[in-house]
Amino acid sequence: MNLEELVARVRQWKASNEAPVVVGVVGAPGAGKTTLVESLFKELNKDSPEPEVQEFAHVPMDGFHLSDQELIRLGLLDQKGAPETFDVHGYATLLQRLRSERDAVVYAPGFERTLERPIAGVIPVFPSATTILTEGNYLLLDSPEWRKVRGQCTEIWYCEQDDGKRIQRLIQRHIDFGKSQSEAEAWVRTVDERNAQLIRATRADADLIVSLEEVVGAA
Repeated sequence: MNLEELVARVRQWKASNEAPVVVGVVGAPGAGKTTLVESLFKELNKDSPEPEVQEFAHVPMDGFHLSDQELIRLGLLDQKGAPETFDVHGYATLLQRLRSERDAVVYAPGFERTLERPIAGVIPVFPSATTILTEGNYLLLDSPEWRKVRGQCTEIWYCEQDDGKRIQRLIQRHIDFGKSQSEAEAWVRTVDERNAQLIRATRADADLIVSLEEVVGAA
């Protein structure tokens, strides 16, 4: 499906539901989830430049990374990005709150890649936003805590691209944010690809498979 078709699909969900809608996008590290959602977000809000009146919001899962300090306490710093290194309950609770009627701004956390840490309260979700686009690695993971996240999503798409391109993009991302070439390659091999296997196993449970190349080409 191309970008135009995906935009129409989101608008249809919005039109057919009185309550707020949450569309989730899942995929392996480096698959292009953020690229996909940002493209959708831009197109869906193109006639509403002012955030206070936009009907579509982007709330990524990355803001629920546990801090490095907490990961050190848990002995999980070398596994950063694995399912157990996120505040999954906080994420599910936020999505539940966003699915409710709201008369005030809800502030969601974000993630600053240059600092490699979550930042509280940097994403304002205004009451006008009745459709939430969210993206993350583990929205379809079949475990009790992650099923709570899945339960807050109206539907979930699986975003994918060519594995060779995905891995090269992922290595370059790590380099751009401070790792050496060898460190980046080792992290992708030992951490990111282990997580990618977990995510890939959930592909069949998605409501829609989306090729990033098709969307980027259409954009």
